[in-house]
Amino acid sequence: MLHKIHIQNYAIIDELEISFSQQLNAITGETGAGKSIIVGALGLILGQRADTSALVDKEKKCIVEGFFKANNKAAVTGWLQQNDLDLEDELVIRREISAAGKSRAFINDTPVTLQQLSSLSALLVDMHQQFDTLEIGESDFQQQVVDALAGNAELLKKYTQYYRQWNQAKKELDELLEQKAQFEKEADYNRFQYQELEDAGFKEDELENIDEELQLLNNASDIKIAVEKVYYALEESDDPIVQQLKSLQTVIGNYASLHPDLASLQKRLLEAQIELKDIAGEINSISNQFQFDPAKVDELNNRLSLGYKLQKKHGASTTNELLQIQQQLEEKLQAVLNIDAAIAGKQKTANDNLAHAVTLAAEISATRKAQVKPLQDNINKLLKQVGMPNARMQVQVTVEKELHANGSDHIAFLFDANKSDRFLPLAKVASGGELSRIMLSVKSLVAQHIELPTLIFDEIDTGISGEAALQVGLIMKKLAQNMQVICITHQPQIAGKANAHYFVYKQPVGNKINTGIKQLENSERVKAIAQMIGGEKPSAAALENAREMVEGS
Repeated sequence: MLHKIHIQNYAIIDELEISFSQQLNAITGETGAGKSIIVGALGLILGQRADTSALVDKEKKCIVEGFFKANNKAAVTGWLQQNDLDLEDELVIRREISAAGKSRAFINDTPVTLQQLSSLSALLVDMHQQFDTLEIGESDFQQQVVDALAGNAELLKKYTQYYRQWNQAKKELDELLEQKAQFEKEADYNRFQYQELEDAGFKEDELENIDEELQLLNNASDIKIAVEKVYYALEESDDPIVQQLKSLQTVIGNYASLHPDLASLQKRLLEAQIELKDIAGEINSISNQFQFDPAKVDELNNRLSLGYKLQKKHGASTTNELLQIQQQLEEKLQAVLNIDAAIAGKQKTANDNLAHAVTLAAEISATRKAQVKPLQDNINKLLKQVGMPNARMQVQVTVEKELHANGSDHIAFLFDANKSDRFLPLAKVASGGELSRIMLSVKSLVAQHIELPTLIFDEIDTGISGEAALQVGLIMKKLAQNMQVICITHQPQIAGKANAHYFVYKQPVGNKINTGIKQLENSERVKAIAQMIGGEKPSAAALENAREMVEGS
């Protein structure tokens, strides 16, 4: 509920503050006193566009603050959580407009966008003005009214779950079918590429190893000559090095006992002879391995040529990259085999969810149709009460072939203002005043069934008087038992039903006129209502009538 509003430097309002009751609040005052200005200021915290021409003092900014008690409303709590804003006992929405036209919005002193402000305010305040295109004419709202009366909340929650899952499954199924078509389009080419790599049968690092082996084979002759030359010098020359070392260590050995260092040197010569003899043996073994094989070279060159060709074709630079591409092609071919099973599974999921959604949609449709007659009867009864005796409304529930987010029905409120039996869509044929009174009637019926925000009615009583105005006041009074209602009115019958009555007036301040507002005491209310009945100087009868209205409220 709107606990309090504070307005500063807006139009002819210098500064004022209004605290509202939790039930029915009536705002009255002479034409031009500033009632609509208060509504305009309230519109700023509801996210409406700012107009700098409304600033009185161009040296100061305009500030409008609304103080709300959310009373743990689930929708408000959820919105604050989604937008990472703290939930406090009092919710303060502030709008600031500078003289330069810059607008800023705050929720509990946290800067927010105008879109966020508008989104939250819509959960807190529902404002209806005389010439607004009201949501009463919108199909979604009409469906919500019927569902509220039918108690469809749980059914709709289940339906929405299956409907969303069905749509998601359909989307995923379409993606799988598109993927299959693409797979089939590419399958032959992928199969050819894979078979080419499979037939090549490369092993890990094979091309790199072949390249090394070819370098060795192509230099086999030169390597053989080099190692044989070394072997010859060590073992087979006229004076082989190994034999020379053996002779030298024998020469030194003859004198080793005479000098301690000679024995050591003899040992080292022996070790050198043994090491060189071992080297000679290994060299001889290597020499025997180097047999140039032209056939082997041709085979390796062909293998390497095939590898380079495939590398170039697939944009690879190593054997392992080719093997990775081969694996990817194999996975694509396998996916072609697996996708039919995935499609069948997803089709079953979609069908199952659709079947549940269809069943629930039919159940919801039945509950909606059951509400048609009682809703029509109750609305038409209320229309007579609010001064529309010739008006009638029909509720049309049409089952459509395709499911949508709210089931399978299209709900339309049709209206006939003059018993012509020509029922047309409400939004097309009802005037602003009619729409407002229809909205009041509808919301009085659903107030006990759904969580409504604060309702603000701006002069919806235009064009009615007497008994009709009294009935509007009674409906508002009943509506305000479950929620906060703020009504700007010219009708004494409505003002008399209010739990709190506020009077808007103009007052001179220096050389300018300011708007003021005050909450009236009972005696003041009687006088104000009497003036609404009988003019500036009401008669005794008007005063008595006013007193009865106030005391009877």
